[in-house]
Parts: sequence; structure tokens; C-alpha cells
Amino acid sequence: MKLVLASTSIYRKELLSRLGLPFVTATPEVDESAQQDESPQQLVRRLAEAKACAVAAQHPDALIIGSDQVATVAGRILGKPGGHEQAVAQLRLASGKCLQFLTGLCLFNARTGVAQVEVVPFTVVFRALDDRQIENYLRREQPYHCAGSFKSEALGIALCERFEGEDPNALIGLPLIRLTRMLEKEGINVI
Repeated sequence: MKLVLASTSIYRKELLSRLGLPFVTATPEVDESAQQDESPQQLVRRLAEAKACAVAAQHPDALIIGSDQVATVAGRILGKPGGHEQAVAQLRLASGKCLQFLTGLCLFNARTGVAQVEVVPFTVVFRALDDRQIENYLRREQPYHCAGSFKSEALGIALCERFEGEDPNALIGLPLIRLTRMLEKEGINVI
């Protein structure tokens, strides 16, 4: 079966390419707004599945991968900041605290209509940051399209004390360990 990544993220595309499987990408048209009283886990789970299902009509015989991520601190969702002021606020809030990154992952079989959906957590313990460090990081990295204003695969590593989780790829937005298991259930063996 054809494999489709329902994402425009260059980071997810790069991660998926590590598995050495041929795939195409498609742009999911999904409203990413949280619903009233929706927990962070429910949000990323729903959006991952919605993204996969959104491209199923164009790829009716494919396995479609959908993914979505939020960062949380003290139960508060930190999405993509979109700009400098919001990024400063997010990093001030994260300073000296644990951020939990929740990545929703869906593998949708468009032929059978079966969806495997999971939420993969990954925790980042942030160093105590002063305003100078935050400004220097944001000026150099500009992570305005990253959940929690944090880009671990680059300079963001300097913001951290430690990582806690089973799959560091989940932090970047596509948990490859879980995805590999899902693909195996659909008969696709990576190795």
C-alpha cells in the first residue's frame, strides 16, 4: 500500500524519511482549534486522526499518517507561538519547569477505515532561563512554528536540563518507535 504523510512539516517529513520507506506528503485541511473542555491528550489524539482522515479521499488505497503535537506546562497548553511576544511568554513560563510534549499519532488505513491512534508523551526539564538567554535563543532560532517555542533538534538543546521519554523523535513531532509498530500491524516491516 502507498504510504502518505498528512503533514506539511519539514521536520515530520525528515523523520519519516529515516525509516527508508517510500512515501508522499499531502496537506490536511483541518481546524486545529481546541474544543471546549478538551484535554491536551484528547486534542492531539483528535487532530492526528482528523489530519489522516482529511486526505483519505485523495488517497483511498493508502496508509495515511497523521500527527499533532502540543506542549503543556502545569496543565496549560502551549501551542505554536506564531510570533516573538508569545514565544517570550511561553519560554518564561517554561523556565525551570517540566514541559510535557504530547504527540498524537494516527495510522489510518483508508481502504479498511481502521485507525490506530495513540498519544506519546515526552518530558523536557527546562533550565532556569533569564530574559537575555530567552532573547538570544529566539533571535537565533526563531522557533515560532514549534509547540512551546522549543526546537530540540537545534539550539533549543541549550535550554534543557534533561529529557524523559521513550522516543526522542516524539519531541520533534513523529514518534517513530510507535509508528514502526503500527506499520507492522498493517503488514509493513521497516526492517
